[in-house]
Amino acid sequence: MKTLNFFKVTVLMLSLVISQNFSAQEKTKMVGGAEMYPSKNIVENAVNSKDHTTLVAAVKAAGLVDVLTSEGPFTVFAPTNKAFDMLPEGTVSTLLKAENKVKLQTILKYHVVAGNWSAKEIIALIKKGNGKAAIKTVSGGTITAWMKGKNVYISDENGGKAKVTIADVNQSNGVIHVIDAVLLPKPAM
Repeated sequence: MKTLNFFKVTVLMLSLVISQNFSAQEKTKMVGGAEMYPSKNIVENAVNSKDHTTLVAAVKAAGLVDVLTSEGPFTVFAPTNKAFDMLPEGTVSTLLKAENKVKLQTILKYHVVAGNWSAKEIIALIKKGNGKAAIKTVSGGTITAWMKGKNVYISDENGGKAKVTIADVNQSNGVIHVIDAVLLPKPAM
């Protein structure tokens, strides 16, 4: 009987150690009131953020869930709900309609860059480019990264700008940088 109890205690202790080691390795960030786990993919994490419900709805309406759950890696500049709210009234509801799927896909892909680009790497590109870094998006457009003080900003092709409010939210298939405005490719909506 003592051997069985010893075995149970040993297994329990090992499982606790493994669990603690796994948790220690998972450096999470809080986004929209939810922990973002590096072991989960972009969509698995984004669906838990109360600040990104509009973005998640748009990704679903655009049929991009499979893309953003794939291996990647991707760097996503993720606008918050407040960012979408700053668009002209009715814009989001119009974009979510089936007949506007291609336009919505183009806008969403304009927020995605191939590769896993940390804030440190983006800042290095900005410095190398003497204050600006032109970055190609998966939509084929260009966004420009620059800094004001210690803050990183992203400008779109129409002169719109977004501030990175939370950087380096690591995912299993890339990284998310939360931004405070929606970036719009040319031609603008």
